Amino acid sequence: MKRIVLCLAALAAFSGLAGSSEEAQAADPYAVTQVWNHNFAQTRAWHGNYYYAPYGQPTALVVPPTAHLRQTYSWGVSQNTNHPIYHQYGRNASSPGAAAPGRFQATPNWPSHTDQFGVYYVRGPW
Repeated sequence: MKRIVLCLAALAAFSGLAGSSEEAQAADPYAVTQVWNHNFAQTRAWHGNYYYAPYGQPTALVVPPTAHLRQTYSWGVSQNTNHPIYHQYGRNASSPGAAAPGRFQATPNWPSHTDQFGVYYVRGPW
């Protein structure tokens, strides 16, 4: 009797799963995250105080538009942190650089943080 009840319960559970036509989605239906990122990006520059040595200006490292966090590392006293990636360039982003040369600092001889290399994450367009 237990075997029949267990088989019927398993069959009912399986038929309930198989009959479902909904797909699981991880989405933000109101795009709240994108609104926060957009508002934050409107008041802050996409780059930091350092330039990328080969180009002489801060350089954007383009990541997929679905990327939301970046990891930064620090040597010495541990300051390894996660930060949101706020900035996303549009298809019409055509300016050749961040600012005039000479405005940014060079990478130190002994860098102590990944932000000092002059490469900054920017999400690509959708």
